[in-house]
Amino acid sequence: MADDLFKSIGDSFNALLSNQVVQVALQLIVAYIILVWLLTAFWAFRDMQHRTNNPVAPYLAAGLIVAFTPILFLFAVILYRIVRPRETIAESNERALAEEAILAEIEARPHCANCSRAVEEEWIICPTCRNRLRRVCPNCSRLVELDWTLCAWCGKDFERPEVVAPAYMPGPRAQLEGPPMPMQVEGPPRPVLAPGMLGPEMTPVRER
Repeated sequence: MADDLFKSIGDSFNALLSNQVVQVALQLIVAYIILVWLLTAFWAFRDMQHRTNNPVAPYLAAGLIVAFTPILFLFAVILYRIVRPRETIAESNERALAEEAILAEIEARPHCANCSRAVEEEWIICPTCRNRLRRVCPNCSRLVELDWTLCAWCGKDFERPEVVAPAYMPGPRAQLEGPPMPMQVEGPPRPVLAPGMLGPEMTPVRER
């Protein structure tokens, strides 16, 4: 009974395969799979060309797809996507240019030559290391760079010696020669009081 069943199924399947329409459909499916297989190999070749400058790597990528045959080439695609470089050459160049632009912008910002910390353009001394950044023009009181030989604002020449008045420094008082003289007071001389006497009447002080 089972043999008859399997025999009838086999006959039906053979009759289906012997149908001309089914044969054409199967041929088209096989041709489509082969075409996709070859196009996938070409895609891997072109994709690797955009991701590396190595001339051999694109051929290895295409050979990997071809070696897996039309039946297993999907596994080769998965493997290729794992091992291929993540960035293309254009993306890598763009990222490098962006990093260079950022570095150039950072270097263009004012920074201390001693500690490399960012500083403002109006600062005279670095608050981190106390390094002198700029100086003030004595003529126009504007900030100038330390390596300037003259002021760009007023034309003051820094190479010429400047005559600066000495700052006021209070010195010690002059010592008088000889013994000190008593102070002269205008008016009649006052009597010298003896011990125990008070007032002009020379009245003795009462003892308590």
